[in-house]
Amino acid sequence: MKNTDKRIDSYINKSSDFAKPILIHIRNLVHKVCPDVQEKIKWGMPFFDYQNEMLCNMAAFKNHCSFGFWKASLMKDFDKIFSVNNENGMGHFGKICKLSDLPSDKIISSCINEAMKLNDEGRKSKIFTKEKKKDLQMPDYFRDALMKSPQLTETFDKFSLSNKREYIEWLTEAKSETTRNKRLQTALEWISDGKPRNWKYMKKYSGK
Repeated sequence: MKNTDKRIDSYINKSSDFAKPILIHIRNLVHKVCPDVQEKIKWGMPFFDYQNEMLCNMAAFKNHCSFGFWKASLMKDFDKIFSVNNENGMGHFGKICKLSDLPSDKIISSCINEAMKLNDEGRKSKIFTKEKKKDLQMPDYFRDALMKSPQLTETFDKFSLSNKREYIEWLTEAKSETTRNKRLQTALEWISDGKPRNWKYMKKYSGK
């Protein structure tokens, strides 16, 4: 493989034993389909760039791995495999605990090719357009926290305007930095699960 980054070698080596074959397989497949891909470490995670734009990324957690595409919101997902709301874990393929949790190489290769085409065409994700930033008046610290994860960014982008505003108001109404930081951490956890700010009062989540 060319255009590799030794930091990703280190990332894989430091990952749990269950995660290593998953990360190695994803990495090899991305390079096979996209030989010109460039490896990077962004926000502490391995990323794969193509045409100077983010293509996809992977990550290892305590009990699972994730794999996702930066422009998934523009992809057609013909095989209906994306878990875009992150209800099953971060990433567009849910929680990946073993190699068999991944779709077939043929399907993943098709997704990589589609993502490459979007980069070739210069297509831009609609996430966080200037109009939305102005309308929602999103604080920089919240936007920066979301942008550290493509999956968090995309999940938040799919919320309704009112659900977005509820999170923003909850954070900006905090009377101290300590409270704000605590709320921010909670917000990121809930968003990663696809939950709106007031999910506890919704039948879908409360079971009522």
